[in-house]
Amino acid sequence: MYTQPYLFFGGRCEEAIQYYQKHLGAKVNMQMRYKEAPPGDGPAANYDGEKIMYSNITIGDSVLMASDDCVNSDTKFQGFSLSLSVSDTAEADRVYAALADGGKACVPLSKTFFSPYFGMVVDRFGMSWMVIIPQQ
Repeated sequence: MYTQPYLFFGGRCEEAIQYYQKHLGAKVNMQMRYKEAPPGDGPAANYDGEKIMYSNITIGDSVLMASDDCVNSDTKFQGFSLSLSVSDTAEADRVYAALADGGKACVPLSKTFFSPYFGMVVDRFGMSWMVIIPQQ
C-alpha cells in the first residue's frame, strides 16, 4: 500500500502541468479530458470538456495525479506542502525562483540545522512547496 498525492487545480490543471513541465521537468504519463469520458449525468456532465479529468505526472522520482475539479472550482491547498529534494544550491535556487514567480516566497532559502539549504514557497496555483537539499 502507498499514498499518492492527487491535486485538484480548480480549472487551472493544464496550466499548472505545463508550468511544472517547463520549470521542474515534469513528465506527463497519462492525461484524459472530460470530453473523453463516457456520456453520463454525473457531476461532470455539464463541465467544460476541454478541462483535465485525470492526469498522471512524474516530477523526479515522484508520481502525482492532478485534475480540474468539476465539483469545487474554489480549490485551496491548505495543511500540507510538497517537498522537493534537490542535489545542490544552484538547482534549489532555480526551482525556488520558478515556483515563487507569480507566487509567494515564504521562507527564503538558507542553511538550517536540518538541511544545508531549505526554503518554502507557495506557487502561482496556491500549492505550497518546500525546497530542500537533504542532510548528508
